[in-house]
Amino acid sequence: MSTSCFDREDETFIVLVNHEEQYSIWPHWKAVPGGWRQVEGVLGDKQTVCAWLDQTWTDMRPLSLRQWMAAQARDAGAAA
Repeated sequence: MSTSCFDREDETFIVLVNHEEQYSIWPHWKAVPGGWRQVEGVLGDKQTVCAWLDQTWTDMRPLSLRQWMAAQARDAGAAA
């Protein structure tokens, strides 16, 4: 039985981010998929990159939803 590269604790990972500011860990040797870009300066074992994600990605809502909710709050405030 083989183990996925994503399950290996000793693998070297990078962090990817998409246009919605959603993050993913990714093995450093795999091509970055379309729609994603590498976060500069974040590289390490799984524990290291996951710790960076825990500190950085504190709001899991996609960017478009956060923007929509902010617009709704502004509109509600303007109407009041």
